[in-house]
Amino acid sequence: QVQLVESGGGLVQNGGSLRLSCAASGRNFSSYTVAWFRQAPGKEREFVAAVNWSNRITYYANSVKGRFSISRDNAKNTMSLQMDTLKPEDTALYYCAAKRVSSVTSYGGRYDYWGQGTQVTVSS
Repeated sequence: QVQLVESGGGLVQNGGSLRLSCAASGRNFSSYTVAWFRQAPGKEREFVAAVNWSNRITYYANSVKGRFSISRDNAKNTMSLQMDTLKPEDTALYYCAAKRVSSVTSYGGRYDYWGQGTQVTVSS
């Protein structure tokens, strides 16, 4: 069993930056693929970024490619999402997720564990 806790959300101006963190507890986290998803009010949850267990394979949604960067620190059981050049359309509740199977995927249904989310609001 893995528990995930997000932090780092907040209010930022258009063009600003934020860094989200996700702390994991439980065994085997270092072998899991981890990802960030987001959900804006009235919209479906969408994939943001994922990274495999070794930090060598990353995958980004087209909408954030070049602006966001995902990474993990297996020694500390944490992962992060650096978000730069934020836009109002990035406003959402951001969730971290982990999956036991090592393949990287944007499909949320493949993820086994989810955090409670942290709110990111970008003002125009």
